[in-house]
Amino acid sequence: MHVESIRRQLFLAALVLLAFGGISMILLASPSRVELSPRVEEDPRVRVLEVARGPIALSVFSQGTVVPRVQSEFVPEVSGRVAWVSPALADGGAFEAGDPLLRIDATDHTAALRRARADVIHEEAEHTYARQELRRRESLAGNAVVSKEKLADAHRAERVTYANLENARVNLEEAQRNLDRTELRAPFAGRVREKRVDVGEFVERGHSVGTLYAIDHAEVRLPVPDRDLIFLDWPSTSGMLAPDTGPEVTLRAEFGGVERSWHGRIVRTDGSIDPRTRMVSVIARVEAPYGQPGEGVSAPLAVGLFVKAEIHGRVESEAVALPRLALRGESRVLVVDQEGRLREREVEVLRVEGDEVVVTSGLQSGERVCISDMPLFVEGMAVIVAGAPVIEADP
Repeated sequence: MHVESIRRQLFLAALVLLAFGGISMILLASPSRVELSPRVEEDPRVRVLEVARGPIALSVFSQGTVVPRVQSEFVPEVSGRVAWVSPALADGGAFEAGDPLLRIDATDHTAALRRARADVIHEEAEHTYARQELRRRESLAGNAVVSKEKLADAHRAERVTYANLENARVNLEEAQRNLDRTELRAPFAGRVREKRVDVGEFVERGHSVGTLYAIDHAEVRLPVPDRDLIFLDWPSTSGMLAPDTGPEVTLRAEFGGVERSWHGRIVRTDGSIDPRTRMVSVIARVEAPYGQPGEGVSAPLAVGLFVKAEIHGRVESEAVALPRLALRGESRVLVVDQEGRLREREVEVLRVEGDEVVVTSGLQSGERVCISDMPLFVEGMAVIVAGAPVIEADP
């Protein structure tokens, strides 16, 4: 049985070898034909941008938070119990200059005014009597009826009563001012940022009862790199600017789910540079951020709003704007000449901002600048401009 099994395995192995041999003979007898075509060398394709020299407006971008031009504490100058509070004296309330906002109980101050008036009447009577007595004694002094001591006493009495009268008049003026101060009026047109008082409360002189801010102007402090000030054509140490001479500013922010914009001007700088950030803060001002008096605006430039700013700078009369990827190194670009060959060109770069490069010299209108990535470059290498007709090589 064992010998029979070995013979069977040898027979099967022989059949497999015969089968592979037959297949090999068939393949060798009928080889497939491979058609060869000549290799076509195609130049690299590039995208180009045609140069168009012209005026380019330079801008500087920043961001900041809207603050009021004037913000002050609403402080009473007399003490007393609050008798009335205007409906405008509430968080967010609006008011005009001179509007009454709060009244303090004037009973005590009215009584003080009456006492001061009575004191004035009393001192006027005393001074009138002293002046008449002085004149009488002066008339008798010539006849040696009145001694020099009594005449001196009359002079002294007249001066003392005059001083008392002046003091009484000052007290009267002060009492009148204190009575007038029981009504607190708005110092400017504005809004209430915070209210801290209500009817019935006792307020102390000099203690704030609220915070008010003006709405004639709104301001935004915008940090700008010191190197970008040249684009505004404005030195960093200029301080205050004459009205309507500063660079224009466009502020943008999302308000009510919609992007809004406001226009203003730069009015001054801080006059110093932050030594850590190399930033100088410029102040943008927007007129009537809540609209003109009696008028509203669809989107007020509210205090505390975070805005993005575009400061409109000087205009470069002859310049070229290129994509950032067109720049090789710091100041070189690739130009495709009339023969379709790449040439490296040195240019003068004025500014690199985001994805844009502003070039002032080294390129002429009509020239083609390569804006494709060229990691392998050889001076004078032939290229195919994307979109131009391509001539196929003969087979």
